[in-house]
Amino acid sequence: MATKKRFKTKYAGVFYLDGTSAQGKPEKIYYIRYRKDGKMVEEKAGRQYQDDMTPARAAGIRAQRIDGEQQTNQERRKAEQAEKEALNNIFTIDRLWEEYSKQRTHNANYQKDKNRYEKYVKPPFGKKEVQDIYPLDVDRVRLSYLKTHSPQTTKHILALLKRLINFGVKKALCPPLSFIIEMPTVDNIKDDALSEDQLKALFNAIEEDDHPHAGNIMLLALFTGMRRGSLFNLKWDDIDFERGFITLRDPKPGKDDIIPLNDQTRSVLEDHIKTDSEYVFPGRDGNKRTNAQKSINKIKEAAGLPKETRPLHSLRHTFASLAVSSGEIDLYTLQRLTTHKTFAMLQRYAHLADKRVKQGGNAAGDAIEKALKPKEGNESGQKVVNIQENR
Repeated sequence: MATKKRFKTKYAGVFYLDGTSAQGKPEKIYYIRYRKDGKMVEEKAGRQYQDDMTPARAAGIRAQRIDGEQQTNQERRKAEQAEKEALNNIFTIDRLWEEYSKQRTHNANYQKDKNRYEKYVKPPFGKKEVQDIYPLDVDRVRLSYLKTHSPQTTKHILALLKRLINFGVKKALCPPLSFIIEMPTVDNIKDDALSEDQLKALFNAIEEDDHPHAGNIMLLALFTGMRRGSLFNLKWDDIDFERGFITLRDPKPGKDDIIPLNDQTRSVLEDHIKTDSEYVFPGRDGNKRTNAQKSINKIKEAAGLPKETRPLHSLRHTFASLAVSSGEIDLYTLQRLTTHKTFAMLQRYAHLADKRVKQGGNAAGDAIEKALKPKEGNESGQKVVNIQENR
């Protein structure tokens, strides 16, 4: 490429080249030359029309840059690049969500988290850095959402924010919060187990329903307390009819578990229609089932269960409630049967166990009282304490 001719001006260190404007007209492009830190610098000052540049203005820019009052073009570009890189290292909540999402898309709850983030977390916190979030910010959001949403929903929102920040801290992307996020109080002790009459109605509805899987899915939820995901994951190879066990593959807590194959469950499975699929309750084309809501809700409606009833969830709680109420199973055994990893989740059933404990206490008291009563033919003449008289 041929070198363009340079034209001097009356100002030292200022020259121009002939160029063309955006409109196609001839236009002068001014340059300046000077030494800085012992090095010769030559750079563009501006265009005649586009930048309203003149030889005098170019000379003024040259003087400022020699005196250090103005950065050279190279210095300015380096500063802009440094600023850009600095901005890239700033992790707002939005950027934490981006990084968090990359590792969570395979998770079953990712879509719920995504919707929750976009709708509730992003508007108040998305553009903020962690160090710019203060207790008052979180308090305002919590109180605002509690006016229109349940404590449980609000807790999920704040828990997601907390989870994002903890993720950022773990990955060394941001500092930790300087305070603890206050969560709303949630009363999860809700008795959503089915009553005896509701169970009878449900059995009748299942008996009359013609779906090949829906009824048996519900029966297994009742007879084993299995979660929805475990029911859909269940394969024939996971059922040991000989030794009487069922293996739950990758249940909610994330580790395989083994539960007993009781007589009622065995009966359901032995009568269940077996297909070519490896799954007990296969979905389309024999693959893993992902949903049975429509068919299950049909049975629920036929049984006349309340609208708010979550069938599989309620049947799992019914299993747990009846197990504890029987007096034959304590909470620790129930924890193994329902594959809860923490004992805290079983506290909703504690009152049922308390009833059995109270009955046991009364029975023990009666036995002691009986032992303290005088026996017939007592010839010792020794007085025996009667508990009833001393109450």
